Amino acid sequence: MKALILTASFLSIFPFPSRTIQLFFSFFKTLVGKEIAVELKNDVVLTGTLHSVDQYLNIKLTNVSVVNQEKYPQLTALKNCFIRGSVVRYVQINPNDVDTELLQDATRKEFSQVTGGEK
Repeated sequence: MKALILTASFLSIFPFPSRTIQLFFSFFKTLVGKEIAVELKNDVVLTGTLHSVDQYLNIKLTNVSVVNQEKYPQLTALKNCFIRGSVVRYVQINPNDVDTELLQDATRKEFSQVTGGEK
């Protein structure tokens, strides 16, 4: 399965991070109820259903499973979890769950507002 992968370092390429985070927040809200995988900075990878996301990009997952159960057996009983946004390395999303045209339009609009419409 191919996946759309979003990283925290991706946010650093934008000149106004707070506006960009708002764009990502709006994007993630459209994915509530979808299956995602979250890789943490400590190399743990969790999959689950996105239950909610907040303006700090904190993520709440339900129906959680650990990708490498042999390495992290203490996490096998985990069913729901809250993940602080600052510990997320990657978020993997099924490309079929993403409206790429809507995302591109929102990104263009945001870039246009930031640059004052210049190209």
